[in-house]
Amino acid sequence: MPVRVLLVEDNQVFREALELLLGLREDVVVVGSVADGGEAVPAAHAHRPDVVLVDYRLPVLDGVEATRALREALPDVAVVCLTASATPREREALLEAGAVVCLSKDQELDEIVAAIRRAAGSVAA
Repeated sequence: MPVRVLLVEDNQVFREALELLLGLREDVVVVGSVADGGEAVPAAHAHRPDVVLVDYRLPVLDGVEATRALREALPDVAVVCLTASATPREREALLEAGAVVCLSKDQELDEIVAAIRRAAGSVAA
């Protein structure tokens, strides 16, 4: 059964590209995507993803705030951070807020999908 993923990414080009690439995979299905951290929890309630892929730099709520809000509202949902430029301290804050892992946007798609699948398994277990 494919992992249900919600994307929270303010860069429209990157979000659409990721949606397209993940859409080509049989092991992942993108159930929704939003452009700011404030929409993360309502979208997660609406779409019931297994994993939420969250950027660090977001309008309204940043990645740390969005991750914390998601983990509080939906404890069964795993959060994977995908960021272009988080510092080690920012990555640590994301993990402390409840992200399972923090990945770089320039990682291979297979690595990102593997992390999504591991994250989904970590919550389901």
